[in-house]
Amino acid sequence: MGAIPVLDQLGDVRGKRVLVRTDFNVPMDDGRITDDFRIRAALATINWLTERGASVVCASHLGRPKGRPEPKFSMEPVRRRLAELAPGVDLMENLRFHPGEEGNDPAFVANLIDGVDAYVDDAFGAAHRAHASIVGPPKTLPSAMGLLLQKEVEVLLGLREQPKRPFVAVLGGAKVSDKLGAVEALLGLVDSLVIGGAMCFTFFAAQGKPIGESLWEPDQVATCKRLLDAGKTIHLPEDITGLDARGQYATFGTRLPEGAKGFDIGPGSAAAFTDIIMESRTVFWNGPMGMFEDDRFANGTRTVAQAMADTKAFTVVGGGESAAALAQFGLEDQVDHVSTGGGASLELLELGDLPGLAALRGAPNA
Repeated sequence: MGAIPVLDQLGDVRGKRVLVRTDFNVPMDDGRITDDFRIRAALATINWLTERGASVVCASHLGRPKGRPEPKFSMEPVRRRLAELAPGVDLMENLRFHPGEEGNDPAFVANLIDGVDAYVDDAFGAAHRAHASIVGPPKTLPSAMGLLLQKEVEVLLGLREQPKRPFVAVLGGAKVSDKLGAVEALLGLVDSLVIGGAMCFTFFAAQGKPIGESLWEPDQVATCKRLLDAGKTIHLPEDITGLDARGQYATFGTRLPEGAKGFDIGPGSAAAFTDIIMESRTVFWNGPMGMFEDDRFANGTRTVAQAMADTKAFTVVGGGESAAALAQFGLEDQVDHVSTGGGASLELLELGDLPGLAALRGAPNA
């Protein structure tokens, strides 16, 4: 696997127009940015280029418009914030307003790079997509990964290739099916796997335990059974908090009564998972332990987040909801690396490569 070109390999950028693919897919509420972390995360690369005399134009997607303009997904609020943080830097309109972006249309790529001298990919959160703005420009332009993408690659491939052990992965979220490939790959990389969130109920079902009315995936039961029988160390919750059949808050063991619904790992599980994290030397966390947006069911996620902050292990949080939870609990500055990509971090750990990285390796200056 060849090396991925870095910023220095662009040569002299003075007077050149550089297209930077950023991930400005920021959370919005009624047209207002609620967290500008992703914009600020791109500033190191933008400043590196502008300080060396380049003219920078950024391009990003926002939300999920279906290949046509939708006012609620306009980049205008992002453009205003970017102008405050990096005056003089341009920002194109939402890439996904055009069907050619997700369709990887060569004509769209040609339009995108018209008048552009070089390309930088700094959008780790989109690097697992073979979209036009990710894989198209490096075919013809001198290209490099930005500083943010470079850091993500170094950290996550470091977990794949030389983690300090014991190495534990903590996975949560709703669906096993969303993370199945990653679960299988991680079982080959880690010393133990901790499973929380609603995905634990499909594992319970695979053990033949009643799960009440909890969220589960019947079509994944056989897969979970196979994973449990693979001889690897998988830690499941030992208790669950949720609502009983009357809708009252309750704590259960691992066999939920009829009509009960689980929404979080219980206090015993939170303590046990904390012990595992504290005894490890490397920890990767992706996915909440429960429905943390509801304070009644936030304790499991809060406890794991606190353990990630307290441990002396090298800690990596895989973007998405886990990063949002860390921010909610004010702990985002107390872990070693918060990834800007949830799906991308899992896919890089699983496969060791991404379409965006492969495209950069094929650039004319690579």
